[in-house]
This record gives sequence, structure tokens and C-alpha cells, in this order.
Amino acid sequence: MSARKTGAGQQDVVTGAFGYSGAAIARELMAVGHRVRTLTNHSAGSGSPIEARPLDFTDQAGLVDALRGATTLYNTYWVRFARGAVDHAVAVTNSRRLFEAASQASVQRIVHVSITHPNLSSPYPYFRGKAAVEQALGDGGIPHTILRPSVLFGGDGVLLNNIAWLLRRFPVFAIGGSGQYRVRPIHVDDLAQLAVTAGRAQGNQVLDAVGPDRPTFIELVRAIRTSVRSHSLLVRVPGPAIPLFATALGLVLRDRLLTTDEYRAMADGLADTDGPPTGVTSALEWIAGNGATLGRTYANELDRHFRSRSDARTTARRHEPPS
Repeated sequence: MSARKTGAGQQDVVTGAFGYSGAAIARELMAVGHRVRTLTNHSAGSGSPIEARPLDFTDQAGLVDALRGATTLYNTYWVRFARGAVDHAVAVTNSRRLFEAASQASVQRIVHVSITHPNLSSPYPYFRGKAAVEQALGDGGIPHTILRPSVLFGGDGVLLNNIAWLLRRFPVFAIGGSGQYRVRPIHVDDLAQLAVTAGRAQGNQVLDAVGPDRPTFIELVRAIRTSVRSHSLLVRVPGPAIPLFATALGLVLRDRLLTTDEYRAMADGLADTDGPPTGVTSALEWIAGNGATLGRTYANELDRHFRSRSDARTTARRHEPPS
């Protein structure tokens, strides 16, 4: 039996199936014949084949009901940065409630998207929180696979697109420190295929979800600059200046481009791994082949996750190129 036939008709749950990585996982599951339900706070839109239930961590009974009947839970839930009352500690508590609900609903397996180099002793709340979630998953006793990506690209991804957007519009692009810290990008569709394969695995697994390329950050930026035919000058600046620049530009764009911890973690090498690739798509080849569209419009993180649709449209119009 081919992989595309295995588990046909199976019911699975994906958190955030109308988002980025969750949407890619949902597409891959439906391509192999699985039925997909999502836990989300976003609307499905008319005609969506995905059943949507609320992602309400204050309603444990509702979470259990939404997970009941599912064979596998694919979990992409997390928060990139603290906002309002939700920080990384709250996200850990919410994740623990989700895993408890999965156990009560008799979910057979969990595939969880984490991050490279999670560490309970990390100086960075993001990486400490991710490690705490992995620990909670292990304590729950449900067989699971943990996938650890660093940088995602492809589709409507944010990071590479917004680097390209900046390179298209500004005469200078700042590189923090030496720029020699490496990254291991993985295409979002490769991550989705890894996740669906992991859903059929047995026992517990931990896999770095990384692609075949391992460029330094400055090599990555140079590749994007070449692809979009930018003449922006790459200038090395002291590392602490990067979050300051990002904050100032974020005020103009009404977004969070890059947090201090995100920059420091990347400069510390936490977006890199030494292991073999588990994704097949070359980031550098993808960049070279998508220069015509990469960075044409700005991808606003706050619009995607926090603002109303009308506010998001206003921000998008403000930062679209003139026709």
C-alpha cells in the first residue's frame, strides 16, 4: 500500500490549520486521505473542508470533546513573543492542558513542532519554554514525535520574505556582528511531510527538522539580494544595534520584526545544527528561483495573529508597492 493510501479516512487534529505550518500539515494530511479537524481562533472561510473548533484553553471539557475520535494530534501551538497577558510561561501551561486533553480523549499519538536546541537552562524564554513543553509531552505518556525546526521558508513565510522586502526598499541592510552565524532553513512543505510520516511512526522520536543548506546569515542575505536584484549595501553593525533598528522600523510598520532574544539566539548559533538534513528542498535554490515574487509585499506578523481583518488590510495597503 502506498503512503498516499495509508490511513485513508483517519481523523486527525491540527492546531492552527489556518496558519502557516499548520496549514501545510493539514494539506499534506488531506492529500493522503485523512480528515482534518483544527483547534483555532481563526475562521475557516466558506467552503473549507476542515472542521474548526475553538482553541480555548479555559475550557478543558471543550478541548477534550474537540480531540475525541482523533488518531493523531499535530501540534503547532506556540507564541513567538509575549503580548498582553500571554507570554511563554502561559504558553507552556496551555500546552500542558492540551496534552492532558489529548490523553483524556484517547488520542493515540502526538506530533509536536518544537525548536532547535530547546533547553530548560537557556537564557532565552522562548527556548526554555519549548524545552518545558517537550518535558510536559514526555510526562504525559502519549507516544510522540518531536520535530525541531529553526527557520521555515516557502509559502507565505515571514523571515525570508521580509528580508527581501527590506532589501528591495532600503539602500542599506544591517548585519549584526560578523554575520557568520549559520542557519538551517527547512521548507514548510518538507516539515509537513516529516510531520505526516511521524504520525505513522511507533514509540517516541526526536528529530531535527532541517534542510540541506547551512549558510551563514550573511550568505543567506547575499543570496536574497542577488535573487531580487537589490543594490542595497550590506553593512556590519554591532550586534546590540540590530534589535534597536528592528524596534524603530517596527514602530513604522506596526509590527515586531525581530526581538532582542531572537537576534541573540541566532547569533549564538541556535538556528544551526550539525546533524544530517531531514528536508530535501534547498533554501538557496528556492531563493534563486523565487526572486520575482519574494519580498513584493510585507508580511506583518501582528496583522496575521492579533489584529482584526480590517486593521490588517489597512496595514497591508500601507506597505504595498505602488502599482
